[in-house]
Amino acid sequence: MRRIPLLAAVLLALPLRAQDRTAEVDRIFAFATAESPGCAVGASQRGRTLVSRGYGLADLGKRTPIGERARFDIGSTQKQFTAAAILLLVEDGRLALADDVRKHLPELPDYGRPVTIDHLLTHTAGIRDWTGLLPMAPEGTDVLALVLRQRGLTAPPGEAWSYSSSGFELAKAIVARASGTSFAEFARKRLFAPLGMTATAYVPDVLQAGPDAALGYQKDGAAWTPYMRLGANRGGGAIVSTVGDLLRWQDALADGKLGASVTAKLHEPARLRNGRTLSYARGLIVESNRGRRMVWHSGGAAGFSTLMARFPEHALSVVVACNFDPVSATALGARVADLFLPPPGEQPARAAVGGVDVGPRAGLYLDERTGEPLRLAVNGGRLGVANGPPLVPTSATEFRPPRPDLSFRSQDDFTLTFADADRFEIRSMEGEVTRYRRARPWTPAAAELAALDGRYESPELGSVFHVVAGDGRITLRSERDAARAVELEPLERDAFIRSLMTVRFRRDAGGKVVGFDYGNPLVRGIAFTRLGDRAAGATAAAPAPDASNA
Repeated sequence: MRRIPLLAAVLLALPLRAQDRTAEVDRIFAFATAESPGCAVGASQRGRTLVSRGYGLADLGKRTPIGERARFDIGSTQKQFTAAAILLLVEDGRLALADDVRKHLPELPDYGRPVTIDHLLTHTAGIRDWTGLLPMAPEGTDVLALVLRQRGLTAPPGEAWSYSSSGFELAKAIVARASGTSFAEFARKRLFAPLGMTATAYVPDVLQAGPDAALGYQKDGAAWTPYMRLGANRGGGAIVSTVGDLLRWQDALADGKLGASVTAKLHEPARLRNGRTLSYARGLIVESNRGRRMVWHSGGAAGFSTLMARFPEHALSVVVACNFDPVSATALGARVADLFLPPPGEQPARAAVGGVDVGPRAGLYLDERTGEPLRLAVNGGRLGVANGPPLVPTSATEFRPPRPDLSFRSQDDFTLTFADADRFEIRSMEGEVTRYRRARPWTPAAAELAALDGRYESPELGSVFHVVAGDGRITLRSERDAARAVELEPLERDAFIRSLMTVRFRRDAGGKVVGFDYGNPLVRGIAFTRLGDRAAGATAAAPAPDASNA
């Protein structure tokens, strides 16, 4: 009998292996029914399709099932396409990563330090994220115009990692300026068409994606209601694509079809000014998880959730795209990948000491220098940072993260040490110290609240908000839309909070309230100036949940 070479035998076995896994993939997505929205999933190995399945409906009204032609708003996974477009223009000699953004967009404010194109692609520019600005801006505000009005940064360029879709809006505008055509046309000609991604396009929003568009939904009681970012709320536009096209893109990255230098730069880790290396590259995250090297990015846009992941050592690509909220395409994709990968290794755990009472450590703390809030919470007997990593006790007073977290303190392997019950300090891996103190309770008198009542304007947002004094609290309400309002509780003197949204009032030398600074987990330092009293008879509106989640 003629022997089949080992590699050929493996390749011949792949379709059978995929067939063996189909039932297991089906079980992962069994939550999607013929009456609900759902997901599309695809996996390929060395360019050979292992699985391509659809579950649920793309359009509930038309009862269109999710099939291979379903086109999803892929959310922030589009960032790798934007980065690739910039890198192609670098190869063309039309721009350089080290260029000051103002060379191409002179209307961007001068921040005192150059913001480079590379800062935009690596989320180290400090440009405020538009998703944290738009809920406070007038309805219909153009996102690019909003970004260009911002006079402040979240951090000096190059000094911190802070996720910012705004930076990528600026990058798309630079592509259009440097190429002399629209970003949509450049992406079609230089990215999608050459790679055979015929179902992929850059569009204003998913409703412009044609008859194969998958619409986004969220659960409202027992019913599903449409839930999508559309028009001005979409933030400059969306890339819509199919799972098959996204696998084709993954294979193109693996094979270097965009060119060696473009591929290398897409995967090159970012580095902060202090020398710290990050897992974020340019529109992609490159990291090792449980012994597996993984190149990936997730995306979320209202009712859409997407994962694009590649495991280079195993030549495996996985894509999951869903059209309902809440769901994590990332978690689903990890389960699919596990079906086709060898068992993962053990994740090294940081040694923890036992018997530490973490209950008294929980609470709201403030940065002693900036006043920024940080909340520590106990979950399952474990202390952790709200909206951040869990913490491992390494002594009775010292805590460390299990591993550095990109989204918290720029992937810092920090040490948190309590000085006493109400104070702690965070020491960065480079030795920089930030001190926190527990927030001091404050019960404002009616006269103190009345002094805050008035009309306030932010030129950066293009908005006027009313501060309405209430019973022990204030309401922040849009002048244009009374339904856009949120109640804030006292934090400390002249400061109020809702979740981690903060309003901190400013006074002049004589003690008169002259404005306030607004911040939320995505942006901070938005200055409002007091215009005067509210109109007679103005009343507080009911709180709007969307405002509190800015």
